[in-house]
Formats: sequence, structure tokens, C-alpha cells
Amino acid sequence: MPPSMLAVVPVRDGRIPAGGLEAIAEAGGRAILVGSDAASAVEECRGIASAAWIVDGDPTDVIATAIGVAGAVAFVDETASLVLPASPDGRDLAPHVADLLGRRLFAGAVEVVVDRVRTSQDGGLRIAEHRPTAPFVATLQPGTRGVEVATSPSSNTENAGIENIGIEHVKIENVAGVRSVDESPRVRTVMSEKVLPPDVTTMDLAEAPRIVGGGAGLESAERFAQLARVSAAIDASMGVTRVITDRAWAEHDRQIGTTGVVVSPRLYLSFGVSGAVQHTSGLGQPEHVISVNLDAHCPMMQMSDLAVVSDANLVLDELERLLGERR
Repeated sequence: MPPSMLAVVPVRDGRIPAGGLEAIAEAGGRAILVGSDAASAVEECRGIASAAWIVDGDPTDVIATAIGVAGAVAFVDETASLVLPASPDGRDLAPHVADLLGRRLFAGAVEVVVDRVRTSQDGGLRIAEHRPTAPFVATLQPGTRGVEVATSPSSNTENAGIENIGIEHVKIENVAGVRSVDESPRVRTVMSEKVLPPDVTTMDLAEAPRIVGGGAGLESAERFAQLARVSAAIDASMGVTRVITDRAWAEHDRQIGTTGVVVSPRLYLSFGVSGAVQHTSGLGQPEHVISVNLDAHCPMMQMSDLAVVSDANLVLDELERLLGERR
């Protein structure tokens, strides 16, 4: 049997993390979905996954989740190399799975095929190429591959989203051929007593479900401090265009686009963003786009679900006032 690959996607509350669909596509469409309400995540895989195996588990219990993944791999295809998204849960889970299976781990990959892995090193300044000769585990950086999700509606609403996807529910009881969970693990995950939600003001933009973006239509550095306050008030992260980081009005890790961070939020709300292709190509496929701009015909307004033709500075002032009254 020729070498093969499997995606392993950690799921929280039925949601695929950033980079999860890319990992499935990179693995050729076969996926093990593991976590809480993992079966509900199959809907997001429509058009990407060709086969899915569901493993129920608690994503906060990394050791138990890794044991479940090892059992599922033994059940599905024990010779397959594994691709996980380099999301926070994926980065936590990958070393434990690699340790349990006795495999080499390639972290921060930008390309994964059965006989070649390319990883980003030195902060993205260098790409290293590896030629593994045995099954391995790799984490794929979100945004490096991209996917085109099929959007054709299903005529059967009961089965919508799982059409053409073979689904099998795997119950893990005993995992042969891996270390016992009772043994002292060589990989440890240090956690607090409870899992805290991310701080929207500092979280990785690639993981943010809501983003408020600012561009050259905002008139000063003080406007971006204001934009950060408004973003936090609606539980969103702040993003900016390249011209803003060039002016040193925001840090580079807040820049969205081909020379910044590739994102895929559910909501993107922009103030004074014209929509240059270098910016919009890094936006992914937001479910909802709202834009405020004086130019009704700029690209950002044309791609919006709701376009507000107005001065972005004045609208931002009014929004902050209304949010203050609401609090």
C-alpha cells in the first residue's frame, strides 16, 4: 500500500479551528475529528473532506485526547502520516501524539506531502526541506495553503453538509502498541486549573472570529487606540492595513494581508479601508463583511454585505459613544 496521510483536527464545541480545513485538504480529504461535539463539525468539512472519523473527547485533556487519536490512527490507517493545524489546540496535541506513536514531529510546516515536509524557520526568513522515510506528525501553518469550499446547496436538508462524506464514529477503549497513559509522559502540557478565553486585544489575528479593521481613512494614531477600545468592547480583535503599520500607528502583528497575517474571521468590520488587493487577499472568506468609507465604489465597499457611506472617523466616534451608553 502506498504511503498515505490523515488530518487530525481538534474540535471545540463543534467548531473547526483556523487551519483545520487546510489540514484536511493537505491530507487528501481524510480526517479524524476529535474533541467536544466533533460530529457537528462535519458540516464545516463539506466540499473538503471525503471521509471523516469522529472521536469524542475533552479538548482540555490533552493526554486523553492524544490517546484517543492514537487509537483512531491504529483503527483507520496506522501507516498514515498525520497533519494537524498549527492552531493552539493543534500545537498542544501534536507533540503528545508524536510521542505516543514514536514518530518524528515537524512543527510549523508550510507544505506537507508523504515524502517531503517544508517548515518555516527563523521567523519565516528561511524554509527548510525535510525528506522523512517513515510516518510522521506535522503541524500546518494556517493560511499557507488555502482551500476552496464547495458552496452548492444540498437538496436534502437532513443530510446537508455531510453529502459524499463517509462518517464513522470511533470509540476508543484500549490502545495497543503505544505507551500506557499511566507511564510518566515525556511531553508535558502545563495548564491552569481552568481554561480561560483568549484576550481579544492580544490574541493571534489568525484565530480571531471577529476583527475590526482600520485603514488610511482613519486620521491619526489616536484613532487606532480608539479602534482598539471599540474592538475590545464588542469582543473583537483589531487589525490594520499595511499603510498603518508603515506609519507606526500599530504593530506589525496587527497587519492583515499578503505581507502580514492571513485571517478568516466570521465577521470583518472595517473603518476607512479602501480594499487594496494586498489586504483583501489576506481576509479569507468572512461570513459577514461591514465597511464604512466615504468612497462608495472602493473595492472594500463592493465586497461588503453592508456598506456605510460616511466618514469613518465620525462613525467610530458615534459607535464608541453608543457602546459607552450600553455599558
